Parts: sequence; structure tokens; C-alpha cells
Amino acid sequence: MDGVRLLRLGKRLTELGRAMVTDHASETLTPGEVAVVSDVYQHPGSSVQDIRVRTGFAQSHVSTSVARLRERGLLDAAPDPADGRRTLLSVSALARGYVRARAARPAEPLLARALPDPAQARRAAELLDELCALLLPAPAAPAPAGPPAPPPPDTWAPARGASSATVGEHGTDGDAQGPSPAQGGRE
Repeated sequence: MDGVRLLRLGKRLTELGRAMVTDHASETLTPGEVAVVSDVYQHPGSSVQDIRVRTGFAQSHVSTSVARLRERGLLDAAPDPADGRRTLLSVSALARGYVRARAARPAEPLLARALPDPAQARRAAELLDELCALLLPAPAAPAPAGPPAPPPPDTWAPARGASSATVGEHGTDGDAQGPSPAQGGRE
């Protein structure tokens, strides 16, 4: 395979992938807006400058896309705690729901529509699975189910004479929302 055929294949796979994840809510997004949402999905807490660097788009294009996506409720914004003049972006719960629902759809029906022969469609699905295994990084292993194993009994109680204190756990699921976009901040 030469580079031109590889690029053509990549373009066709992109078209098929876009058809898989496009629905009535995302059909109205421009390709640039889809690229911005995809970038922020992969890199939550990004600034407009971060997105510009990763996508290669002009700053004005990214800023315009971000404004439209925020108006549609697909991106959330919060001031950067380290620099209140910057705005950090994350994909909204609404957009994450769309992405999860669309990403869970199987590709086989789309391949069946793209290829006239059912045997060819099955073979294409097998080959694509094999390519994914070879070319894409393996997904992170899921955390073990259930609570962690308790420590051995001799570590449960504090040492004699030590005071026992309640230790709270602090954390976030990554979905914590900052101030509303109306509170300002530069993008």
C-alpha cells in the first residue's frame, strides 16, 4: 500500500466513523466544531489556546466554534484556578451522553450498507478489529469490581496511645462544574 491509498483509506474510514457517530443533534455541527468537541472530550480542562495548538486551527476559528458550542450546551466553561483570566473548557454532560450513546453503536450495520455482499461486510469488520488491535493503544484495564480488600487485622486499630481521627476522602468524578460561563473569563 502506498501513502496515497493509505490517505484515501483513512478518509473513507473517517467518513464511515462520522456516519456512525452523527445524529440529529450533531448533524448541524460543522466539521470544525466536531473537531473542537472531540479535542475537548479527549483533553478536558483545555483553553482555547490549547485547542488551537492541538487542532492547528486559527485562534479565531476555535474561539468562534467554542462560543457556538457553549451556546448549544455542548461545552462548559470555568475560570482557570491558576489564572482567572483564562477559561478552561470541558464537554458538558449533555454532550458526553450523546457521545456515549453513539459510540456504543455497533459498526456492522453501517458496513453492511457500505458493502453489497454480507460476507464482505463481515470480513471488513474482522479486518477493522484486527487493525484496531494492531494500531490503536489498548484501552486501560478496568478497575477491579467491588471494594478493596481490607488491610490485615493488626493494622485496623491505631497504635496504643495514638488518637483516632476521622479521615475524609476528597475527590471528584471529573464532572464538577465551575462557575457559569456568564461569569466571564478570557478564552
